[in-house]
Amino acid sequence: MKHMSPGEGLMVPPRPTRVPAAETPRGPLASSLIVFAIIVAGLYLGREVLIPIAIAVLLSFVLGPLVNFLRRLRLGRLVAVMVSVLFAAGIIAALSTVIGVQVAELAQDVPRYQRTIERKIEGLRTGTLGQTMDYIANINRAIHQSGNEEKENAERAKREQAARDSARKTEPEPPKPILVQVEERRPSPLELATAVLSPVAQPLATTGIVLVVLLFILMQREDLRDRLIRLAGSSDLHRTTVAMDDAAGRLSRYFLGQLALNSAFGIVIGVGLWIIGVPSPVLWGIFALLMRFIPYIGAFLSAVLPIALAAAVDPGWSMVVATFLLFALVEPIVGQIIEPLVYGHSTGLSPFSVLVSALFWTWLWGPVGLLLSTPLTVCLVVLGRHVDRLEFLDVLFSNRPALTPVENFYQRMLADDPDEAQEHADLILRECSLSAYYDDVVLKGLELAARDAARGVLTPSQKDEIRASITALVEDLEDREDGLPEPSAKSAPAVPEGSEGESACKNEPIPDPDPDDLPEAWRRDGAVVLVSGRGFLDGAATAIADQLLRKRGFGTRQVPFAEVARARIGDWNPGPAQAVCVISLALAGEPTHLRRLVSRLRQKLDTAPIVAGLWRFDDPVLSDDALRAKLGADDHVTSLRDLIETILAMARLGGPEERKRQDTATPPRQALPEPA
Repeated sequence: MKHMSPGEGLMVPPRPTRVPAAETPRGPLASSLIVFAIIVAGLYLGREVLIPIAIAVLLSFVLGPLVNFLRRLRLGRLVAVMVSVLFAAGIIAALSTVIGVQVAELAQDVPRYQRTIERKIEGLRTGTLGQTMDYIANINRAIHQSGNEEKENAERAKREQAARDSARKTEPEPPKPILVQVEERRPSPLELATAVLSPVAQPLATTGIVLVVLLFILMQREDLRDRLIRLAGSSDLHRTTVAMDDAAGRLSRYFLGQLALNSAFGIVIGVGLWIIGVPSPVLWGIFALLMRFIPYIGAFLSAVLPIALAAAVDPGWSMVVATFLLFALVEPIVGQIIEPLVYGHSTGLSPFSVLVSALFWTWLWGPVGLLLSTPLTVCLVVLGRHVDRLEFLDVLFSNRPALTPVENFYQRMLADDPDEAQEHADLILRECSLSAYYDDVVLKGLELAARDAARGVLTPSQKDEIRASITALVEDLEDREDGLPEPSAKSAPAVPEGSEGESACKNEPIPDPDPDDLPEAWRRDGAVVLVSGRGFLDGAATAIADQLLRKRGFGTRQVPFAEVARARIGDWNPGPAQAVCVISLALAGEPTHLRRLVSRLRQKLDTAPIVAGLWRFDDPVLSDDALRAKLGADDHVTSLRDLIETILAMARLGGPEERKRQDTATPPRQALPEPA
C-alpha cells in the first residue's frame, strides 16, 4: 500500500472542528512518561482481550454502512445487525476454509517441489554459473597456494604419517546394542479430544469475543457515541457531535476503500497466478489481500512465496519471471494510480509514523498488531484532529505539515538559511503566482517577525540576518514572471497526499495592465514613490511592492525612512512623482508616526495622492474609520493586490494636474431628499 513521502506539500488544511477541552494544568514530563508506560503495559498485558476488541471496533466501521443500508430498507436494528454480522462471519469462515484446504494440498506436493529445487540448484552448479564460480575459486586458491607450497607439503606429510600410525592401532570391538521395545499407552477419548481441539481453541475463543463485542457495538452505537460525547466535551454538543460524526465517517470510508482495493488486488493476483499456472492461486490471492494491509512491505512480501513456489514447480525459469512481472506491474498500478482515485491516500499518516506504528504494534501484539497498525494509528490521528487533549497525536503521526507555509517561511528566515527559503518559495510557486506568494506567505511571515521584534525577542544580529535573507529572496525572484505556472511546471505535487485543504496561496494572480491604460508619465522612473516606514522590515516590504509594480511597467523609486525624516525632509526632492505609497506593518504606536510622516509628505507633494499600505490585519487603525482618517492618506490598502489595483486605477485617471482639472470641471452632486 502506497504512502506518501514526507515534505512534498505546502497546503494549509482547514482546521477541523475540535472538541473543547477543559483547562487543565500541564503536568511534568515525568508524570507523562509514567502515564505512557502504564498505558503501554496495559496494552501488552491485556492483549488477549484488547486484540479482539480492537478487531471488533474496526469491523464495526466496515459494517456500519451495511447496517445503515439495511435499516433504510425498513429492517429492524436487531435484524440488520444480525444479518451484517452473519454475512461478515460467513465470509471469514469461507476464507479460512479455503486457506486450510489450499495449504493441505500444497503440503502433499512438498517432496516433489523439493526435488525440483534440488535439480535446479544442481543445474546451476554444473552450468555456466557454476563453472564461473569454480573458475573464480580456482584462481583464488592458486593465489593463496603460490607462496605456501613447501609449508603445505610438510603439513601434508605429517597428516599422512599420523594417519598411518592411527591405522596400525586396533580398535576394541563395540558392544552389541540391546534391543528395547517401548509400547505407548493408548490415549483416552478426553486426551485425544484435547490434543485435537487445543490448536484451534484460542482462535475460536478470539473469534467468539470479536463477534460478541461487534454485536454490542453495532447494537449500542448511538449510546456509545453519547457516552464518548460526554467524556470528550458536552459543553458544546453541536461541535462535539459534528466531530464524532466526521471521525466515524472518515474511518468508515477509509476502511471500506482499503478493503475494496485490497480485495481487487488479491483477485487480480489470484487470476494472474492461475493463468501463469502457479499452484493454489486462490490461496495466494487471499494472502496478497491480507498482506497488503501491511504498509510499505506488505505487497512485496506477498510476492515472495508465489515466486518461490513457481521456482519449485517449473523446471525452467519462465514461470518465475512471469510471476515476478505480475507483481511488479500490478502493485505500481494499484498503488500509484488506482489508490489515489479510490480514497486519495486518506490514511493521513506520515511515512515515519507508519513505520513507527508498525514496529510498535508488532512489538505489542505480534503479527496481528502488524496487520492492525495502520488502522489503529488512523483512529488515533482522527481523534487528535478533533479532540484538543489529543492534538499531539495529530502533530506526531499525521502527514499534515507541522508548520503552516507562513510559519515555515519565518522559521527559515530565523535559521538564516537562504537556500532553504528559496527551495520553499520554488515549491509554493509551482501552484501559486508570485504576487499571491508575496501576499499570502511572505508579508504574513514579515508580520510574525515584526511581532517578535516588538516583543523584544529578536536580537540585532537576528534582525540583520532576517533583512539579508529577505533581500536575497526578493533578488532571486526578480526574473520570475507573475502568473500562474503552466501545468507542465507542476512536475511535483505541492499538495501532501492524503491531506485535505486549500492552497497556501488564496489570491488569484494580479492581471497585467493593458499598455494603453498606463500613460507615459507613469512609466518614468520615480512616477510611483514607495516610502518605507521606520520598522526594521518595512524596507523589505517596500522592495517587494517595488518589484511587482516594475513588472507591470510602472516607474518606481524606493525611499528609505531616513530620507524623509523630520531633519532631512526639507532637502528631499520628490521628483516626477505621480503617486506616493507609504509602506508599514502598522505596529502598535505606529499610527502617530505614520500620521506625521504622511503630513510631511503632504507638504512636499500637495497634489500627488498618498496611499497607506498597512499589512497588520488586526491593527485597530484598519478597522476604525476614525483612526484611518486621522492618518491623512487618500487611500488605504492591506495587500499587494489592492496596492497595485489602486495605483493602476490612479494611472488610468491621469496625473495629479489632470485629476485636479477633472475634479474642478465635475459639478457637485445634488443631495437626494431624505425619504419622509
